[in-house]
Amino acid sequence: MTQVTTVATAPIAGQKPGTSGLRKKTPVFMGRHYLENFVQAIFDVVGSAGKTFVLGGDGRYFNDRAAQVILRMAAANGAARVIVGQGAILSTPAASHLIRLNKTDGGIIMSASHNPGGPEEDFGVKFNMPNGGPAPEGVTEAMYQRTTTITEYKVLEAQDVDLAAIGRHQLGGMIVDVVDPVADYATLMESLFDFPALRSMFANGFRMRMDSMCAVTGPYAVEILENQLGAAKGTCVNATPLPDFGGMHPDPNPTWAKALMDEMFSDAAPDFGAASDGDGDRNMVVGREVYVSPSDSLAVLAANAHLAPGYAKGLKGVARSMPTSAAADRVADALGIGKYETPTGWKFFGNLLDAGMATICGEESFGTGSDHVREKDGLWAILLWLNILAVRKQSVAEILKDHWATYGRNYYSRHDFEAIEVAKADAMFAALRGSLATLPGRVVEGMTITAADDLAYTDPVDGSVSQKQGVRVMFGDGSRIVYRLSGTGTEGATLRVYLERYAAGPSGLDLDAQEALAPVIRAAHDLAGIAAHTGRTAPDVVT
Repeated sequence: MTQVTTVATAPIAGQKPGTSGLRKKTPVFMGRHYLENFVQAIFDVVGSAGKTFVLGGDGRYFNDRAAQVILRMAAANGAARVIVGQGAILSTPAASHLIRLNKTDGGIIMSASHNPGGPEEDFGVKFNMPNGGPAPEGVTEAMYQRTTTITEYKVLEAQDVDLAAIGRHQLGGMIVDVVDPVADYATLMESLFDFPALRSMFANGFRMRMDSMCAVTGPYAVEILENQLGAAKGTCVNATPLPDFGGMHPDPNPTWAKALMDEMFSDAAPDFGAASDGDGDRNMVVGREVYVSPSDSLAVLAANAHLAPGYAKGLKGVARSMPTSAAADRVADALGIGKYETPTGWKFFGNLLDAGMATICGEESFGTGSDHVREKDGLWAILLWLNILAVRKQSVAEILKDHWATYGRNYYSRHDFEAIEVAKADAMFAALRGSLATLPGRVVEGMTITAADDLAYTDPVDGSVSQKQGVRVMFGDGSRIVYRLSGTGTEGATLRVYLERYAAGPSGLDLDAQEALAPVIRAAHDLAGIAAHTGRTAPDVVT
């Protein structure tokens, strides 16, 4: 016997989604009415009666319980069907693919991406649209406004659905289809890449290490790399998703994927190393004794994508987030295709992809993807790298060296100052924005500032405008500084400082990035008064 219960509630402050949904500490989400209020706001805004949704998450703590709540609320709100990954597991790109493949009305993804998981760590919920991409700002703002006026939510009184059992289940009047989370995604990858060439490469002794950081890509990596492509058993490490990610910080960068970095710079290094994050949408690529920055990775993938069958006809355009280096722009110019600079947040790429204006997109925060889904996709990027290596039969280091010789090198780094007191961070940005008009013409560290602004983005497809997307300081020699406050953390403010300096070559292409960027780094601290405002003299994380 099942019945719909209408539960009286009241608005809970702070349910405003950031760049990737609503993220808070797990105990906050587990608090009375918290998850339910936000989920009801989603259904109230997008509508649910008679609709079909996808549901899944990265397996972090509370993922399983939240899934049951969301299913019962979907049924109570009149949804016709929900497609859910077995065990409530779906990587974010796999969820995007299922939304598109099944032509559903959208999907709910339970994830805080690369943030730590566990009883005292982070949890998140976001809604993806029928195109498979994250909800745009207008939709997330409407959801937030709904949370400020909500008075009730609906939930079906019913037993849990057996999400361990693949197949069709009934929940009240709603169908729940539990599906293999990997199968459809693996089929998509096989349609894009030359699996026979990759099998041959592995059969001939090519070795790699794939670190899934005890997060969601483990089952995907094992199935595709080891089972389908023949990589040696044990190639995929930390491949079992755990509710607390094994105590790891599932963010694939040199700081948090230190074990991978140590192996790739050791005498026993394999040919190729890669890591992915909590929900599977980010990636890090490492060659033997060479780290590939995300900005360089995007540029190399764009320049070589035609080597993979799915991109053999060439690219329509390349898009990058504003903080990402201009290396991809140089490739687009050489190919004679469109180039686009967007604010941070994958949702800004969606319109370009849907309009056929761009094929490959990337952001410096270890996210790369293409028009095969509407999310960034860590394993996709890794497979494209492998396809390029299989065809070119060169090492990662050789490919990078050739790329820089052809296009020049955009030295690039990101410095993160984490958990800054919000009031101090806001004061620093207010002062920085107030100084912008006076900066052009000023000389700092021997470099002349030619322009300074706070990016306002007008979408070339729908004309929507996004204000205050990041402070930019441009220098006459092509160097650049970008300052942003991140919206992906759950406590304090994270200041991200992006640093770029261009070397045209042929000399000066093999310096250490931090050495090459030294004058830009000093200028960044000086112009923003980082130490004076925050007391910080050095970043917490350098990527």
